[in-house]
Amino acid sequence: MQSPFTADYNQVLRKIENIDPIAYGKSRNYINGAVTRLSPYISRGVISTRQILENVLQRGYKLPQIESFVKELCWRDYFQRLGQHKNLNEDIRQPQLPVLHRQMPSAMINATTGIQGIDDAIQELYQTGYMHNHCRMYTASVVCNVGQAHWLQPARWMYYHLLDGDWASNACSWQWVAGANSSKKYYANQENINRYTGTSQSGTFLDTSYENLAQMPVPEVLLPTESLQLHTPLPSAAPITIDVSLPTFIYNYHNLDPLWHKDQPGNRILLLDPAFFVQYPVSSNCINFMLALAQNIPGVQVFVGSFPDLLAQYGLNNIHFKEHPFNTGYQGTEEPRDWIVPEVTGYFPSFFAYWKKVEKQLYKSIQGV
Repeated sequence: MQSPFTADYNQVLRKIENIDPIAYGKSRNYINGAVTRLSPYISRGVISTRQILENVLQRGYKLPQIESFVKELCWRDYFQRLGQHKNLNEDIRQPQLPVLHRQMPSAMINATTGIQGIDDAIQELYQTGYMHNHCRMYTASVVCNVGQAHWLQPARWMYYHLLDGDWASNACSWQWVAGANSSKKYYANQENINRYTGTSQSGTFLDTSYENLAQMPVPEVLLPTESLQLHTPLPSAAPITIDVSLPTFIYNYHNLDPLWHKDQPGNRILLLDPAFFVQYPVSSNCINFMLALAQNIPGVQVFVGSFPDLLAQYGLNNIHFKEHPFNTGYQGTEEPRDWIVPEVTGYFPSFFAYWKKVEKQLYKSIQGV
Protein backbone atom coordinates (compact mmCIF):
# COMPACT_ATOMS: atom_id res chain seq x y z
CA MET A 1 0.00 0.00 0.00
CA GLN A 2 1.52 3.31 -1.10
CA SER A 3 1.73 6.19 1.35
CA PRO A 4 -0.86 8.91 0.61
CA PHE A 5 1.45 11.66 1.90
CA THR A 6 3.48 13.86 -0.42
CA ALA A 7 6.52 15.77 0.84
CA ASP A 8 6.13 18.56 -1.73
CA TYR A 9 5.14 21.82 -0.04
CA ASN A 10 3.12 23.15 -2.98
CA GLN A 11 1.05 19.99 -3.01
CA VAL A 12 0.46 20.37 0.72
CA LEU A 13 -0.86 23.89 0.10
CA ARG A 14 -3.21 22.49 -2.55
CA LYS A 15 -4.48 19.99 0.01
CA ILE A 16 -5.41 22.92 2.26
CA GLU A 17 -7.27 24.60 -0.61
CA ASN A 18 -9.24 21.41 -1.24
CA ILE A 19 -10.57 21.05 2.32
CA ASP A 20 -14.36 20.81 2.52
CA PRO A 21 -14.97 21.53 6.22
CA ILE A 22 -18.71 20.90 5.99
CA ALA A 23 -18.27 17.46 4.44
CA TYR A 24 -15.59 16.82 7.05
CA GLY A 25 -18.00 17.52 9.87
CA LYS A 26 -20.61 15.17 8.42
CA SER A 27 -18.37 12.21 7.54
CA ARG A 28 -15.11 12.39 9.49
CA ASN A 29 -15.94 9.39 11.68
CA TYR A 30 -16.08 7.06 8.68
CA ILE A 31 -12.78 5.64 7.45
CA ASN A 32 -13.73 6.76 3.92
CA GLY A 33 -14.98 10.15 5.12
CA ALA A 34 -13.83 13.58 3.97
CA VAL A 35 -10.82 13.79 6.29
CA THR A 36 -8.03 16.19 5.36
CA ARG A 37 -4.98 13.96 5.96
CA LEU A 38 -3.06 17.12 6.85
CA SER A 39 -2.07 15.92 10.33
CA PRO A 40 1.46 14.78 9.33
CA TYR A 41 2.24 18.28 8.10
CA ILE A 42 0.82 19.90 11.24
CA SER A 43 2.77 17.56 13.51
CA ARG A 44 6.04 18.21 11.66
CA GLY A 45 5.42 21.96 11.77
CA VAL A 46 5.26 22.35 8.00
CA ILE A 47 1.88 24.07 8.34
CA SER A 48 -0.08 25.25 11.36
CA THR A 49 -3.60 24.87 12.66
CA ARG A 50 -4.02 28.64 12.40
CA GLN A 51 -2.87 28.65 8.77
CA ILE A 52 -5.49 26.02 7.91
CA LEU A 53 -8.30 27.82 9.73
CA GLU A 54 -7.49 31.18 8.15
CA ASN A 55 -7.50 29.60 4.69
CA VAL A 56 -10.91 28.05 5.25
CA LEU A 57 -12.41 31.27 6.63
CA GLN A 58 -10.97 33.29 3.75
CA ARG A 59 -12.88 31.01 1.37
CA GLY A 60 -16.14 32.23 2.88
CA TYR A 61 -17.04 29.56 5.41
CA LYS A 62 -18.59 30.82 8.63
CA LEU A 63 -17.67 29.55 12.08
CA PRO A 64 -21.12 28.14 12.94
CA GLN A 65 -21.06 26.12 9.68
CA ILE A 66 -17.74 24.49 10.41
CA GLU A 67 -17.66 24.17 14.19
CA SER A 68 -16.84 20.45 14.08
CA PHE A 69 -13.84 21.11 11.85
CA VAL A 70 -12.61 24.04 13.95
CA LYS A 71 -12.90 22.01 17.14
CA GLU A 72 -10.70 19.27 15.72
CA LEU A 73 -8.02 21.85 14.91
CA CYS A 74 -8.35 23.26 18.42
CA TRP A 75 -7.98 19.80 19.98
CA ARG A 76 -4.42 19.76 18.62
CA ASP A 77 -3.66 23.16 20.19
CA TYR A 78 -5.29 22.04 23.44
CA PHE A 79 -3.10 18.95 23.70
CA GLN A 80 -0.02 21.10 23.12
CA ARG A 81 -1.13 23.39 25.93
CA LEU A 82 -1.51 20.34 28.20
CA GLY A 83 2.04 19.39 27.28
CA GLN A 84 3.23 22.74 28.59
CA HIS A 85 1.82 22.04 32.05
CA LYS A 86 1.64 18.27 32.55
CA ASN A 87 3.98 15.30 32.33
CA LEU A 88 2.25 13.45 29.50
CA ASN A 89 4.10 10.22 30.29
CA GLU A 90 2.00 9.87 33.47
CA ASP A 91 -1.74 9.54 34.07
CA ILE A 92 -2.96 13.12 33.86
CA ARG A 93 -6.17 13.29 35.91
CA GLN A 94 -6.46 9.96 37.69
CA PRO A 95 -4.95 6.47 37.48
CA GLN A 96 -6.16 4.18 34.74
CA LEU A 97 -8.03 1.30 36.40
CA PRO A 98 -7.99 -1.66 36.20
CA VAL A 99 -4.52 -2.37 34.79
CA LEU A 100 -3.47 -5.98 34.21
CA HIS A 101 -0.01 -5.20 32.81
CA ARG A 102 2.21 -2.48 31.31
CA GLN A 103 3.24 -4.25 28.13
CA MET A 104 1.84 -4.60 24.63
CA PRO A 105 -0.68 -7.29 23.63
CA SER A 106 0.98 -9.44 20.95
CA ALA A 107 -2.26 -9.49 18.98
CA MET A 108 -2.07 -5.73 18.50
CA ILE A 109 1.55 -5.83 17.33
CA ASN A 110 0.76 -8.67 14.91
CA ALA A 111 -2.63 -7.29 13.79
CA THR A 112 -4.29 -10.56 14.81
CA THR A 113 -7.02 -9.40 17.19
CA GLY A 114 -9.69 -10.94 14.98
CA ILE A 115 -11.45 -7.57 14.69
CA GLN A 116 -11.11 -6.82 10.99
CA GLY A 117 -11.62 -3.06 11.26
CA ILE A 118 -8.78 -2.85 13.77
CA ASP A 119 -6.43 -5.40 12.17
CA ASP A 120 -6.79 -3.70 8.76
CA ALA A 121 -6.08 -0.32 10.36
CA ILE A 122 -2.91 -1.65 12.01
CA GLN A 123 -1.69 -3.05 8.71
CA GLU A 124 -2.34 0.32 7.07
CA LEU A 125 -0.41 2.00 9.88
CA TYR A 126 2.61 -0.23 9.26
CA GLN A 127 2.49 0.27 5.50
CA THR A 128 1.66 3.98 5.22
CA GLY A 129 2.21 5.59 8.62
CA TYR A 130 -1.48 6.52 8.80
CA MET A 131 -4.42 5.37 10.90
CA HIS A 132 -7.85 6.97 10.82
CA ASN A 133 -8.62 8.71 14.11
CA HIS A 134 -11.68 6.58 14.81
CA CYS A 135 -9.56 3.44 14.35
CA ARG A 136 -7.01 4.87 16.80
CA MET A 137 -9.80 5.12 19.36
CA TYR A 138 -10.96 1.58 18.60
CA THR A 139 -7.42 0.27 18.98
CA ALA A 140 -6.85 2.10 22.25
CA SER A 141 -10.18 0.94 23.63
CA VAL A 142 -9.46 -2.71 22.88
CA VAL A 143 -5.92 -2.52 24.27
CA CYS A 144 -6.65 -0.52 27.42
CA ASN A 145 -10.27 -1.10 28.32
CA VAL A 146 -10.92 -4.61 27.01
CA GLY A 147 -7.33 -5.91 27.29
CA GLN A 148 -6.58 -3.91 30.49
CA ALA A 149 -3.11 -2.83 29.34
CA HIS A 150 -1.77 0.44 30.70
CA TRP A 151 -1.90 3.05 27.95
CA LEU A 152 1.77 4.19 27.94
CA GLN A 153 3.54 1.40 26.01
CA PRO A 154 0.74 0.97 23.44
CA ALA A 155 0.78 4.74 22.91
CA ARG A 156 4.55 4.58 22.30
CA TRP A 157 3.99 1.78 19.78
CA MET A 158 1.44 3.80 17.82
CA TYR A 159 3.50 7.02 17.99
CA TYR A 160 6.51 5.11 16.65
CA HIS A 161 4.71 4.31 13.40
CA LEU A 162 2.59 7.44 12.86
CA LEU A 163 3.85 9.95 10.30
CA ASP A 164 1.73 12.47 12.18
CA GLY A 165 3.18 11.36 15.50
CA ASP A 166 2.73 14.16 18.01
CA TRP A 167 3.34 12.94 21.53
CA ALA A 168 0.91 15.40 23.11
CA SER A 169 -2.00 14.48 20.82
CA ASN A 170 -1.14 10.79 20.93
CA ALA A 171 -0.59 10.41 24.68
CA CYS A 172 -3.56 12.57 25.65
CA SER A 173 -5.87 10.73 23.26
CA TRP A 174 -4.83 7.34 24.64
CA GLN A 175 -5.39 8.65 28.16
CA TRP A 176 -8.79 10.03 27.18
CA VAL A 177 -9.85 6.59 25.89
CA ALA A 178 -8.39 4.78 28.93
CA GLY A 179 -10.07 7.08 31.45
CA ALA A 180 -6.85 8.60 32.78
CA ASN A 181 -7.65 11.98 31.20
CA SER A 182 -11.46 11.80 31.07
CA SER A 183 -14.45 11.18 33.28
CA LYS A 184 -15.16 7.74 31.78
CA LYS A 185 -13.61 5.13 29.52
CA TYR A 186 -14.40 4.95 25.81
CA TYR A 187 -15.80 1.68 24.47
CA ALA A 188 -16.75 0.62 20.95
CA ASN A 189 -18.59 -2.62 20.20
CA GLN A 190 -18.62 -4.61 16.97
CA GLU A 191 -21.74 -2.87 15.68
CA ASN A 192 -20.06 0.50 16.01
CA ILE A 193 -16.86 -0.68 14.32
CA ASN A 194 -18.81 -2.31 11.47
CA ARG A 195 -20.71 0.93 10.89
CA TYR A 196 -17.69 3.20 10.56
CA THR A 197 -15.15 0.83 8.96
CA GLY A 198 -17.48 -0.84 6.48
CA THR A 199 -17.00 -4.33 7.91
CA SER A 200 -19.78 -6.84 8.64
CA GLN A 201 -18.37 -9.08 11.36
CA SER A 202 -20.36 -10.89 14.01
CA GLY A 203 -19.53 -13.32 16.79
CA THR A 204 -16.35 -11.53 17.87
CA PHE A 205 -15.47 -10.67 21.48
CA LEU A 206 -16.73 -7.16 20.75
CA ASP A 207 -20.10 -8.40 19.45
CA THR A 208 -21.92 -7.65 22.67
CA SER A 209 -23.57 -4.83 24.59
CA TYR A 210 -21.65 -1.94 26.10
CA GLU A 211 -22.67 -3.11 29.56
CA ASN A 212 -21.02 -6.49 28.90
CA LEU A 213 -17.90 -4.90 27.40
CA ALA A 214 -17.21 -3.03 30.61
CA GLN A 215 -17.54 -6.14 32.75
CA MET A 216 -16.27 -9.10 30.74
CA PRO A 217 -12.91 -10.80 31.43
CA VAL A 218 -9.97 -10.10 29.13
CA PRO A 219 -10.38 -12.13 25.90
CA GLU A 220 -7.78 -14.88 25.50
CA VAL A 221 -6.47 -13.37 22.26
CA LEU A 222 -5.37 -10.25 24.20
CA LEU A 223 -3.61 -12.06 27.05
CA PRO A 224 -0.18 -12.82 25.45
CA THR A 225 2.07 -9.76 25.77
CA GLU A 226 5.54 -8.64 24.83
CA SER A 227 7.89 -5.78 25.62
CA LEU A 228 8.39 -3.05 23.06
CA GLN A 229 11.77 -2.84 21.36
CA LEU A 230 11.78 0.45 19.48
CA HIS A 231 14.80 2.03 17.78
CA THR A 232 15.16 5.22 15.71
CA PRO A 233 17.40 4.88 12.61
CA LEU A 234 18.91 8.37 12.54
CA PRO A 235 21.21 9.40 9.68
CA SER A 236 24.95 9.30 10.35
CA ALA A 237 26.50 12.39 11.88
CA ALA A 238 28.35 14.56 9.36
CA PRO A 239 30.08 17.97 9.51
CA ILE A 240 28.08 21.06 8.56
CA THR A 241 29.19 24.48 7.31
CA ILE A 242 28.47 27.52 9.47
CA ASP A 243 28.79 31.25 8.83
CA VAL A 244 29.00 32.70 12.35
CA SER A 245 28.25 36.19 11.05
CA LEU A 246 24.72 35.09 10.18
CA PRO A 247 21.81 34.17 12.47
CA THR A 248 21.11 30.48 12.96
CA PHE A 249 17.63 29.02 12.61
CA ILE A 250 17.06 25.70 14.37
CA TYR A 251 14.61 23.24 12.86
CA ASN A 252 13.73 19.92 14.44
CA TYR A 253 11.19 17.08 14.36
CA HIS A 254 8.47 19.58 15.35
CA ASN A 255 9.41 22.55 13.15
CA LEU A 256 9.95 22.11 9.42
CA ASP A 257 8.19 25.31 8.35
CA PRO A 258 9.68 26.32 4.96
CA LEU A 259 8.29 29.86 5.30
CA TRP A 260 9.91 30.57 8.68
CA HIS A 261 12.37 33.49 8.13
CA LYS A 262 12.54 32.33 4.53
CA ASP A 263 13.74 35.70 3.15
CA GLN A 264 16.38 36.22 5.83
CA PRO A 265 19.92 34.91 5.21
CA GLY A 266 21.10 32.51 7.88
CA ASN A 267 22.33 29.09 8.86
CA ARG A 268 19.46 26.62 8.69
CA ILE A 269 20.05 23.52 10.79
CA LEU A 270 17.81 20.51 11.25
CA LEU A 271 18.78 19.37 14.75
CA LEU A 272 18.29 15.66 15.42
CA ASP A 273 19.09 14.94 19.06
CA PRO A 274 19.72 11.19 19.58
CA ALA A 275 18.71 11.46 23.26
CA PHE A 276 15.29 12.77 22.26
CA PHE A 277 14.74 9.88 19.84
CA VAL A 278 15.77 7.39 22.53
CA GLN A 279 13.00 8.74 24.73
CA TYR A 280 10.51 9.12 21.85
CA PRO A 281 11.57 6.66 19.15
CA VAL A 282 10.08 6.74 15.65
CA SER A 283 10.30 4.40 12.67
CA SER A 284 12.42 4.65 9.53
CA ASN A 285 9.28 5.71 7.63
CA CYS A 286 8.91 8.68 9.97
CA ILE A 287 12.58 9.67 9.69
CA ASN A 288 12.52 9.41 5.89
CA PHE A 289 9.32 11.47 5.73
CA MET A 290 10.87 14.14 7.98
CA LEU A 291 14.01 14.33 5.84
CA ALA A 292 11.93 14.59 2.67
CA LEU A 293 9.89 17.44 4.17
CA ALA A 294 13.12 19.21 5.18
CA GLN A 295 14.02 19.46 1.50
CA ASN A 296 11.42 22.23 1.22
CA ILE A 297 13.78 24.41 3.31
CA PRO A 298 16.50 25.86 1.04
CA GLY A 299 20.03 25.30 2.35
CA VAL A 300 19.01 23.26 5.38
CA GLN A 301 21.77 21.11 6.89
CA VAL A 302 21.29 18.11 9.17
CA PHE A 303 23.13 17.98 12.50
CA VAL A 304 22.89 14.76 14.50
CA GLY A 305 23.65 15.64 18.10
CA SER A 306 22.38 17.64 21.05
CA PHE A 307 21.91 21.40 21.23
CA PRO A 308 24.94 21.75 23.57
CA ASP A 309 26.97 19.65 21.10
CA LEU A 310 26.02 22.05 18.33
CA LEU A 311 27.06 25.09 20.38
CA ALA A 312 30.33 23.51 21.48
CA GLN A 313 31.36 22.46 17.98
CA TYR A 314 30.41 25.60 16.05
CA GLY A 315 30.30 28.49 18.55
CA LEU A 316 26.92 29.71 17.36
CA ASN A 317 25.28 32.93 18.42
CA ASN A 318 22.09 34.76 17.41
CA ILE A 319 20.10 31.52 17.50
CA HIS A 320 16.36 31.32 16.79
CA PHE A 321 13.93 28.46 17.37
CA LYS A 322 10.18 27.93 17.66
CA GLU A 323 8.62 27.09 21.01
CA HIS A 324 7.80 23.49 21.79
CA PRO A 325 7.58 21.60 25.10
CA PHE A 326 10.34 19.23 23.94
CA ASN A 327 12.91 21.95 23.22
CA THR A 328 14.83 21.22 26.42
CA GLY A 329 18.18 22.94 26.80
CA TYR A 330 17.73 25.27 23.85
CA GLN A 331 19.32 28.72 24.11
CA GLY A 332 18.65 31.84 22.07
CA THR A 333 15.50 33.57 20.89
CA GLU A 334 12.39 31.46 21.35
CA GLU A 335 9.67 32.43 18.89
CA PRO A 336 6.00 31.59 19.43
CA ARG A 337 4.35 28.86 17.43
CA ASP A 338 1.30 29.72 15.34
CA TRP A 339 -1.54 29.06 17.82
CA ILE A 340 -5.13 29.48 16.64
CA VAL A 341 -5.79 31.75 19.64
CA PRO A 342 -2.46 32.64 21.28
CA GLU A 343 -4.22 34.66 24.01
CA VAL A 344 -5.73 31.52 25.55
CA THR A 345 -2.95 30.05 27.67
CA GLY A 346 -2.58 28.02 30.83
CA TYR A 347 -3.91 24.69 32.01
CA PHE A 348 -7.49 23.64 31.32
CA PRO A 349 -8.71 20.36 32.84
CA SER A 350 -11.00 19.67 29.88
CA PHE A 351 -11.21 20.53 26.22
CA PHE A 352 -14.67 22.00 26.79
CA ALA A 353 -13.25 24.60 29.19
CA TYR A 354 -10.48 25.43 26.71
CA TRP A 355 -12.88 25.56 23.75
CA LYS A 356 -15.25 28.04 25.42
CA LYS A 357 -12.38 30.50 25.85
CA VAL A 358 -11.10 29.90 22.31
CA GLU A 359 -14.56 30.17 20.77
CA LYS A 360 -15.15 33.54 22.44
CA GLN A 361 -11.85 34.91 21.15
CA LEU A 362 -12.48 33.58 17.64
CA TYR A 363 -15.80 35.36 17.36
CA LYS A 364 -14.25 38.53 18.76
CA SER A 365 -11.46 38.49 16.19
CA ILE A 366 -13.83 37.84 13.30
CA GLN A 367 -16.18 40.62 14.37
CA GLY A 368 -13.28 43.01 14.92
CA VAL A 369 -14.21 43.57 18.57
